[in-house]
Amino acid sequence: MSHKSKRMRESDPLFVWPWMGIVANVPTEFKNGRYVGESGTKLRDEFTLKGFNPLKVHPLWNRNGHTGFAIVEFNREMDGFSNAMKFERHFEAQHCGKRDYYNTRQQRGPRDDKLYGWVARDDDYHHKSIIGDHLRKKGDLKTLSGKETEDNRKTLKLVSGLVDTLKTKTKELDDVRSKFDEINVSLNKVMDQKEEMTEFYNNEIKKMQMREHDYMENIVKDHEKARLELEAWRKKLDDREKGLQKRQAQNINERKKLDLEKENNEKAIMEQKMADEKMMHLAEEQKKEKEKLHRKIHELQRKIDAKQTLELKIKRLRGAVLVMKHIGEDDVEEKKKLDALKMELQDKEEEMERIEQKHQELVIKERRTNDEFQDARTELISGIRQTTTARAKIHVKRMGDLDSYKPFIEPAKRKFSGDDVHIKAAEYCSQWGKYLRDPSWHPFKVVTDKEGKSEEILNEDDEKIRILKDEFGDEAYEAVTTAVKEINVYNPSGRYPIPELWNFEKRRKASLKEGIEHLLKQWKLRPRKPRG
Repeated sequence: MSHKSKRMRESDPLFVWPWMGIVANVPTEFKNGRYVGESGTKLRDEFTLKGFNPLKVHPLWNRNGHTGFAIVEFNREMDGFSNAMKFERHFEAQHCGKRDYYNTRQQRGPRDDKLYGWVARDDDYHHKSIIGDHLRKKGDLKTLSGKETEDNRKTLKLVSGLVDTLKTKTKELDDVRSKFDEINVSLNKVMDQKEEMTEFYNNEIKKMQMREHDYMENIVKDHEKARLELEAWRKKLDDREKGLQKRQAQNINERKKLDLEKENNEKAIMEQKMADEKMMHLAEEQKKEKEKLHRKIHELQRKIDAKQTLELKIKRLRGAVLVMKHIGEDDVEEKKKLDALKMELQDKEEEMERIEQKHQELVIKERRTNDEFQDARTELISGIRQTTTARAKIHVKRMGDLDSYKPFIEPAKRKFSGDDVHIKAAEYCSQWGKYLRDPSWHPFKVVTDKEGKSEEILNEDDEKIRILKDEFGDEAYEAVTTAVKEINVYNPSGRYPIPELWNFEKRRKASLKEGIEHLLKQWKLRPRKPRG
């Protein structure tokens, strides 16, 4: 090595980077055929307590076990270099530096239990030992001035990047201002639309209340008419009784018949009265439930309107906060406005949470009311099923069921004849009924329209659907596809038919009102059986 290169090396020495320190003479002992020593975690904790702030400590091991050396890793930045030099000066102050370690080894005296430590440099890096191997594998050589030059270059690059980012953020701020103005105009339009919707909703509620009022009046009139008819019939019987008394009729059979008719009429009047009271109680309960539901719906709508209004305010406040953040960071007055906006935004968000909680409570109440209506509908289905014939206009339909093998008769005729036709048609019907109850058969696909709304429709390319259409004809196709659509709506998981109140005349689900009216009509038409 020339004197010039030696002077350069002394003036600007080469260090291993990332900055690393070397610890020598780590205490070891021989156990189970190999040397063991202190863990890297324990050494790291000791050096941390001394203020060196190492990142990691790696003990060096070879085939014989712990070598007694460890590598200490420091932060890559300049504070890491300062900690490394502090680490080295600490050991030099205790005469446990690099020079002290090698002098001790040359003297070959008895081994002491002191730790030696120094900062790794180029001679350690090039040393042909396990230390040099580790340093060459994990690091590189750099001068302090070279590292500072590199850091300065990175700093300049970072500043340049920040300048470009500032320009980009300025442009984004302008875009945000523009979007804020657009959003503000849009929010005003939404507020106007909301007011129109509220007015329309209030008008519809009034119309619904008027219809309910007229409906109850009609029910009362019908029952009053029936009561008057029964009263007139009783008066007629009384007149006949008086006539018989005047004529002093001796016909015992006629007298018994009259008494029996009077008794039956009295019982019919009592039954009618009880039915009227029961019906009026049911109608009154239904009216109360509907009024309660209307109030809950109105309250829910009011809460939704308040929630929407609050959401609009929160969006507007957030937009204002975003703009104020970019505009008034250095302006005291603007900063005060920004803090006020933040406080108002926090209050609105807390109010929003309270409204959300109330909204959830109303939703739970509405679900309970819906459950009660569903229970009433279930009871009505049970009553109509017991009292109404299958040919009635309002009756119970098993949704998702093939209730007849008639659609399969024509396909069966193409292959069979005689009594075998009906037998085979019944087998076809049974087979497709099993397909309907099979959870693995789901002949549907999801399509999305231009507005992004998704809808589940029948998959005409399904193998069974193609077979049904090509081999069994239109009538069987219509019956099976209708059933599979019904079961997909009413019971897609259980795959068994569900009873539903059905208006067969209008081919739709019957309302609770239609079911009650039908049940009352059936009761009125029921023949009176004489008792005696």
